Amino acid sequence: MPGPVLVAVDDDPDSLSAVESELRARYARDYTVVCEGSPDAALMNLESLRSDGTEVALVLAGQWLAGMTGSELLTRVHQLHPHAKRGLLIEWGGWGDPATGEAIFDAMAHGRIDYYVLRPAAAPDEVFHQTVSSFLLEWSQARRIAPHTIHVVGESWSGRAYELRDVLERCAIPHAFCLADSTKGRELLAGTREQTHFPLIVLPNGKVLTDPSDAEIAEAAGAAVDPCESDFDVVIVGSGPAGLSAAVYGASEGLSTLVVDEGGIGGQAASSSLIRNYLGFPRGVSGGRLAEQAYEQAWVLGAKFAFMQGAVSLERRDGRIHVILSRHGPVSGRSVILATGAAYRRLGVPELEALNGAGVFYGGPASEAHGLADLEAFVLGGANSAGQAALHLARFAKNVTLVVRAQSLAAGMSHYLIRQIESAPNVTVRLATEVVGGGDDGAGWLRHLVLRSTDGGEETVRAEGLFLMIGARPRTDWLPAEIARDSRGFVVTGSELGADASWPLERAPYLLETSMPGVFAAGDVRHGAVKRVASAVGEGSIAIQLVHRLVADERLHPVS
Repeated sequence: MPGPVLVAVDDDPDSLSAVESELRARYARDYTVVCEGSPDAALMNLESLRSDGTEVALVLAGQWLAGMTGSELLTRVHQLHPHAKRGLLIEWGGWGDPATGEAIFDAMAHGRIDYYVLRPAAAPDEVFHQTVSSFLLEWSQARRIAPHTIHVVGESWSGRAYELRDVLERCAIPHAFCLADSTKGRELLAGTREQTHFPLIVLPNGKVLTDPSDAEIAEAAGAAVDPCESDFDVVIVGSGPAGLSAAVYGASEGLSTLVVDEGGIGGQAASSSLIRNYLGFPRGVSGGRLAEQAYEQAWVLGAKFAFMQGAVSLERRDGRIHVILSRHGPVSGRSVILATGAAYRRLGVPELEALNGAGVFYGGPASEAHGLADLEAFVLGGANSAGQAALHLARFAKNVTLVVRAQSLAAGMSHYLIRQIESAPNVTVRLATEVVGGGDDGAGWLRHLVLRSTDGGEETVRAEGLFLMIGARPRTDWLPAEIARDSRGFVVTGSELGADASWPLERAPYLLETSMPGVFAAGDVRHGAVKRVASAVGEGSIAIQLVHRLVADERLHPVS
């Protein structure tokens, strides 16, 4: 067949005919369209496609089919083609029917479908195509074949090759990796001059960067490295959800805004493969995609960005707050918002630290999951991000084991995620367990882990991938002593500063204000913050309102 396959299944001939007409009219140039009138015929065809090694990009199934429901069929589809997107075809207004609504809710909660699709009502039906094209974009991005993908070519998976992939991931830049002696690697290198120094980057326009610096990668991808000016109304340190939210609201309300980050955009959220409980995204949204869209929104509104810039010091002087950047030097603002988030804690097992990038990864599996097809994967962690990572991995890996130190998933994970994990056929949960060892067995890639339960028993298990999401520490070591922090380093704000803080003004500190007037904290870096994307976004917007209040009142006068 000439291209990836789109499959539609419906035993209503008129409905199937309308779906087929829409699919062929819009997608036949790039995809092979296959339509079947029964689930049995569809499954036979899907099994044949699997045997042939043919990619299936999307399967649409009618809600009610002869002999099984559409969600039951799509569950079978996932077993045959785990990368394929799956849509349940329903009639317009069907979600208002209690049975249909419950079927959709149950199927999505248990991971049987990706979303529902309204049957075409007219030709052309752009609502139908909006959903289908979104599915195909998600599929192509997951398969690393989307347009504008940057390729990393290396001699091994670890070392600098992994660091480059990590930089691209943090910048939310679509990318793929291959070994230099692989078929894809030789293909990419065929059109370039002889390369003797790896790793290298192959840009979509064919340009090759040999072992580029992080800053060179950002510049090549179109991201600013140095700000074009030095004085702003507000300087935002960190470009995770809180920082990006502050950038959008600050720029939209006329504040000259600079965002600086030692990496790229998105923070820890960029590693989340699917966030389903974020307002306005009923199908869910990946953390990387959310960050990319927020960055674009802030940039269009006029915010300035400086990536690959670490903030190394901060001080109040001459009525302004000065931040020293690692590359650019000093910038200043009438106010500063700390949105540096938190970094995953290290496991501290030497033999596993040595395999960082070669089967052992800190953060989610957004860029590495496809490389674990039909292999054994493990996720260590008990929060929402770990649950999302396990479910995403389950689409690729043969089996996924979620290793949790707590006695229960409910201790740190949302109920909707727990339901999905319990229903996923290839996800196993190991409670009251930790990872204490592992190794590569001489292969240069993770091959086994040693697990220890709280009763002291140890077990060696096969593993080709380990994703570590084991709690966070705030990025606050660079802050001056005047900014109060709790015992773990999180920034204390507002009324929680208490009477012992050295607060120098007559007025009380604002809600998110730190012990240094004019400096605010938002998101995961703040003491007492709710570790959720929506909460961070909300705090970023609130911080801008407090900046407006501060600037309007100029209430920065010291106690007389």
